Amino acid sequence: MPRLHELSLAAQITALRAGELSPAELTTAYLDRIDRIDDLGAFVEVTRDAATSRARALPRPASGALWGVPLADKDLVARAGVPTRYGSRARADHVPTASDPLAEALDGAGAVNVGKTSTSEFGLTGFTEPLIHAPARDPWLPSAGAGGSSGGAAVAVAAGLLPAAVGSDGGGSIRIPSATVGVVGLKPSRGRLPIGSGLDSPDQLSVTGPIARSAEDAGVLLDALVALAPYPYATGARDAGSFADAARREPGRLRIGTTTVSPWDETERIVLDPAARTAVDTAAAWLAEAGHGVDDADWHPRGYPELFHVLWRASAARIPLSAADAALVEPLTAWLVDEGRRLTSLALLEGLTAARAFERRTIADFAAFDAVLTPALAQSPQPIGAYAGHSPERTFALQVEYAPYSSFVNVAGLPALTLPVTADADGHPVSVQLIGRPGGEATLLSLAAQLEMRRGPLAHPPAWDR
Repeated sequence: MPRLHELSLAAQITALRAGELSPAELTTAYLDRIDRIDDLGAFVEVTRDAATSRARALPRPASGALWGVPLADKDLVARAGVPTRYGSRARADHVPTASDPLAEALDGAGAVNVGKTSTSEFGLTGFTEPLIHAPARDPWLPSAGAGGSSGGAAVAVAAGLLPAAVGSDGGGSIRIPSATVGVVGLKPSRGRLPIGSGLDSPDQLSVTGPIARSAEDAGVLLDALVALAPYPYATGARDAGSFADAARREPGRLRIGTTTVSPWDETERIVLDPAARTAVDTAAAWLAEAGHGVDDADWHPRGYPELFHVLWRASAARIPLSAADAALVEPLTAWLVDEGRRLTSLALLEGLTAARAFERRTIADFAAFDAVLTPALAQSPQPIGAYAGHSPERTFALQVEYAPYSSFVNVAGLPALTLPVTADADGHPVSVQLIGRPGGEATLLSLAAQLEMRRGPLAHPPAWDR
């Protein structure tokens, strides 16, 4: 008999709706695991009393796509009455009086919130090691970081502390930690979701998306996110059925492009780890065996680093920091905010214009393919502290060297999914990335499920069995 955390999200929802499992029973099981496994830095706040009360009070008949499912907020999402620190000492005592739309909408879908997962300070970096609390640790290798900025959420899913998680991705913040710890991370297309669409900021980078243990579960959670209030929104790619259904059916014969080229190759020293290359080669071979046409994407991007430097600085400029706050934030954050506020309006407009041109070129370059296969990461998980003690510029370069295949997908507005396909010599999962056409999430989920079927079950990290 499987333990509750061993059930898939899809199976949990089925059991909840059938009355075979109660929200209180499931919520308590996860809260007990969170209390027991407290050495991975996944959670920064656990709201046991509120979660237990809500789980017991949820009315029947079940209503809402996530009725009774335990979830958590990334610590960038405000929830009324719950400390929301944004990973920053400058917000150590912040308790909001109103909730963000995402928190309210997840409640409306019937989810049971159990607390806050760890993030980097204001979500600005691809590693989750903020000074305000313990770092998020790779459950396979606790001496290494979990990636970021949704590091706590990815750790919680990998270690069985949550059935799935909702993250945000402005430059890889779902995919980097998901690939690091060996779970599925999906960044939807720009405009796909009603909340966290990517259309609600000038840079149009950050979108909400699912982190899960399988393609099917990612599809289940994406279906729920697409249907969230304030209004249901979906593009034509969903007309053929739900995203969960897409992960359950064969994709048909598709054309797949492959590339290990990164848009950072012209300015940074990108060295692809042999295990990462093996993962891409293996996935490409499996897709070819399944009957897909697999070809070199022959991609040669130019001019990307300059525009992304502008967008990254500009995104930090909007963080509201007082003079007193500036003394509390981390040096990298202070530098980014200052640099962003120094940008002239002309430089910002030129950066935004270059981003839209890059978007058009990339969509055109990938148009011949139903999906493009790339490495998820260039390097193996980095030791905790690897990004500390460097200049801001060097810290940025180190992040690019680790994850050079992520941020350009945000700039292009395309959907992308990372999933583990192989394991290295030590048994640590190694992931690949699939990039889709605009609105092509269903295709990515179908391909991911096909790769999962060919791969077979992967082992779980040691914390799974605690």
